[in-house]
Amino acid sequence: MFTDAFSRYLIDIMPVSLAILIDNQIAYANNAAAILLEVEDTSALIGRPVSDFVHPLDITRSNNRLNRQGREWSNAPQQFRLRSVKHNLRMLLVASLTIEFDGKSAILLVGMDMTAQNEISEQLRISEQNFRRLFDNMQDVYYRTDAKGVVLMVGPGVRTVLGYEPEEIVGKTAESYYPNVADRDALKQTIAREGKVTDFGGQMVRKDGRVIDISISSQAIYDDAGIFAGVEGIYRDVTQRKMLERELQRLATIDTLTCIQNRRAFLENAEQLFKSSQRYDTSITLLMLDLDFFKAINDRYGHLGGDKVLVRFAQTVGQELRESDLFGRIGGEEFCIMLQQATREDALIAAERIRERVQELVFDGPAGELFTLTVSIGVSTNRADDERLGKLLERADKALYQAKRSGRNCVIWED
Repeated sequence: MFTDAFSRYLIDIMPVSLAILIDNQIAYANNAAAILLEVEDTSALIGRPVSDFVHPLDITRSNNRLNRQGREWSNAPQQFRLRSVKHNLRMLLVASLTIEFDGKSAILLVGMDMTAQNEISEQLRISEQNFRRLFDNMQDVYYRTDAKGVVLMVGPGVRTVLGYEPEEIVGKTAESYYPNVADRDALKQTIAREGKVTDFGGQMVRKDGRVIDISISSQAIYDDAGIFAGVEGIYRDVTQRKMLERELQRLATIDTLTCIQNRRAFLENAEQLFKSSQRYDTSITLLMLDLDFFKAINDRYGHLGGDKVLVRFAQTVGQELRESDLFGRIGGEEFCIMLQQATREDALIAAERIRERVQELVFDGPAGELFTLTVSIGVSTNRADDERLGKLLERADKALYQAKRSGRNCVIWED
């Protein structure tokens, strides 16, 4: 069909725009199409995807129509917004049907320019201006992918957020910019399950290699047959917000003086370890530490001097612990340590080593005098019949009381 010279001559002199697509690329176009799209010659259209000229707001409808055309002989006329090579907007009434061209299956598009109608033209112009203004000035990144995750379109905001030009992103998979594939998988699974996400967290890698926190709000796109066709939405850089949240979280869980866990954080983490140890029948050991005669230090050297003692004490003890051990300040001069997977012998050795290190500390007084510090330690381990963490705390506290009564600067175990 349309293979002889006379047929092509008829096509070229037709007053309506006509184009023939093979694999959604323009294989043939008449003079009216060249005029419509503002190219000097039809050869400038050959080989170009028809999507190059479809307005972004109509690209999904256009793709759905072309996909459906492959399954049907013809499609009813529809209006589409097109943009010429000179970026002028056109409204086209398009009809299409499936044909054979140069021995291949093709799609014949016939379009009637409807732009000349003043009212529609003005509405299109205003709509295009508003769309372009919004699109070009968005600080967020608008994006659209196909069903395989390949980026089909991305907004200019990507320059600020990721440091790439839009054309560097288009054609690549979204996974390319995730440092952790699990983040992208979680996003895809949530969209597949719920159809959309709002303020979904994750991370991306900028062009300069810096990892940033992002927030994504997106939804699934489906074709006319209800088949998943891709995802569109926006994402934004929320690194500053996340840094603030993390800092607030840190401040909420850290003792501001000693920079170890505060009472609330320690007890929450200890509760989790306690429940886990009871469930899996593993051992945890609690050390309760209290600085000896700390009130006298405060009275003599003031709270500033006392604070220096507490800071150095916490640093010294922390150096003797493993990463898996919990260490927190639960009172003025009272501290707690929870050891995981430690035998009674291991726990007593650790407690005695801490006591010795503290005893070795030497402090400078404001008048140049030197003074030392000691600590009393109560130790207890969990039992199978402990129904709550409080039982373990009570035994460790009882052992600490015994250490105080036994002359201080010692370690006492409470079974």
